[in-house]
Amino acid sequence: MKSRAFGPTGATLPVIGQGTWDMPESGASWGEAQRALRRGIELGMTHIDTAEMYGSGRVEELIGGALRGIPRDRYFIATKVLPTNATYRGTLAAAERSVARLKCEYLDLFLLHWPGAHPLAETMRAFDDLVTRGTVRFVGVSNFEPDAMLGAAAHLRAPLACNQVLYHLNERGIEHRLVPVARELGIAVVAYTPFGRGKFLRSGRAARDALERIARKHAATPHQVALAFLTREADVFAIPKAASVEHVEENAAAAELALDAGEIAAIDAAYPRGKAGPLAML
Repeated sequence: MKSRAFGPTGATLPVIGQGTWDMPESGASWGEAQRALRRGIELGMTHIDTAEMYGSGRVEELIGGALRGIPRDRYFIATKVLPTNATYRGTLAAAERSVARLKCEYLDLFLLHWPGAHPLAETMRAFDDLVTRGTVRFVGVSNFEPDAMLGAAAHLRAPLACNQVLYHLNERGIEHRLVPVARELGIAVVAYTPFGRGKFLRSGRAARDALERIARKHAATPHQVALAFLTREADVFAIPKAASVEHVEENAAAAELALDAGEIAAIDAAYPRGKAGPLAML
């Protein structure tokens, strides 16, 4: 699995990790989702992302079960505090609840899920204290506009590790300003929902044809080509969700797919990034 430096943390992470938004919260598919997570770790997709919001904590519990028996240093777990909980004391408590549900001893990465009403300085002070206590290794934000990202970094003693944002072939707005600003400061960008819930496959016929031609050339799938394009820059990571072993294996293989300049140009033309505007989010 291809890996790269993760922002200013000193850690190295796989370019493609595992997202868990909309993972099963119960029922027959629960076990398959856990097998998928474990298979992903076997394939080197050790960056697992979740949030206290997902299933009101149930997805964190699913992950905790999936990780049972795996040495703690074999995976990198990221989770997020809801903005409504992000007072100073609320942030500390949220981190402890997540650790308990994940059964993971500590969090590798703790994010503020999106900007909220509580003072950002208060949340970032809690983040710094969590790092000092050893509850959390690194901290970051999610769904933050470039200026808000800079504001979060200014309130921290610890380095801001990343900004996790919506990024897929039909939503490339972050390329205008957010990615360049993050690169200048050494902050990693993590792409969530990198398939846009299948939206890129429902684009116009010409766009789909371009993607499929490139996929055939590499004996790959359009999903793999999309992931390779999104992670083409040295500071961008992706966390696609896969609740089955088959889809996890498909995603993992995309890390080894290298697109040439002509293929990147063809995808860029087929799925243009459009005009700059407000940060999109789900």
